[in-house]
Amino acid sequence: MEMDRQHQLAGKPNARQHPQPSSTPEKMSRSMKHLLTLINVLLLCIGNSGGPIVTRVYFLHGGQREWLSAWLETAGWPLLFLPLSFSFLFRRRSDPSAAASLITKRLFISSAAIGLLTGLDDYLYAYGLHFLPVSTSSVLIATQLAFTALFAYFIVRQRFTPCSINAVALLTVGAAVLAMHARGDRPAGVSSGGYWKGFVLTLGAAALYGLVLPLVELTYAKAGKTVTYTLVMEMQLVIGFFATALCTVGMIINNDFPALSREAANFGLGETKYYLVIVCAAVLWQCFFLGAIGVISCANTLLAGILIAVFIPMVEVLSVIFLHEKFSSEKGVALVLSLWGLASYSYGEYREEKEKKKLAGSDPQTTPV
Repeated sequence: MEMDRQHQLAGKPNARQHPQPSSTPEKMSRSMKHLLTLINVLLLCIGNSGGPIVTRVYFLHGGQREWLSAWLETAGWPLLFLPLSFSFLFRRRSDPSAAASLITKRLFISSAAIGLLTGLDDYLYAYGLHFLPVSTSSVLIATQLAFTALFAYFIVRQRFTPCSINAVALLTVGAAVLAMHARGDRPAGVSSGGYWKGFVLTLGAAALYGLVLPLVELTYAKAGKTVTYTLVMEMQLVIGFFATALCTVGMIINNDFPALSREAANFGLGETKYYLVIVCAAVLWQCFFLGAIGVISCANTLLAGILIAVFIPMVEVLSVIFLHEKFSSEKGVALVLSLWGLASYSYGEYREEKEKKKLAGSDPQTTPV
């Protein structure tokens, strides 16, 4: 499961702190930042809500290939060539000597390493979802927010504020409320050992993804150049390629490729819908990863982590509607706590933004971008 953020006033390395060429581009960047943030939040919402549902559909109707399911989470990386092509053509119109690619060798190597971690995280998540209901898996994945906050503090020195601490606490309590109900959610046909194997692997996936998010931010901060959205997409393309390559090796070792046609023929919803499920999973998960690193680029790591956790109740509702899982009172309480956590974090961000504007007004040289 990946992702220069800055909404903090001080104490954080951030690529946007690098000098900008002129005040005009800075103003253009500010005017686009909120729109880009909204677009990435929507992508994150679509991917984070739809990806787990479609992946669970694959397992519920006869899918047995964990490496294939992990492969699908990043296999949509070629889709990024389309927006990158438009970006290149636009740059060439403005500057005929513009480079075809913005990514540097250092960023390429860093993105490749993050991609391998992401591939491993995808496998842990897919393996866990094979044995767990979406509702239980989503609760466990929500714990990535605590891991994100912890790793972000040590890796990128992203300081805690009272509002962000309150948001983390509320979301963690919401996850704990649901976790107390998780033992009664073991799906039919899944052994107790398989259930707890999925439980542990999903927690491992949450912890690993909590590490990946700050590593992406650190990569932005050490980029040595302005991190544009085009550069973010190029990095995500590299991340997706290496994550998919790792899962491809896993599929080869597990002899998954020869078994796909047989699995499609025996799929519970039919062969055509088998391939439709695979394609939808690849597209939805690509929306998730692009949205996540986009939120990090436009805002910060903690916001990406909180948004992922806040969308958990939406996954719960969708699992009830499409997978007929039970919606208990505990899930209702978790929904309220999650929305409260988002409101707390948003209020803290609003106060931070107002204070930054005051500082910018008192110091004309300070231009937060």
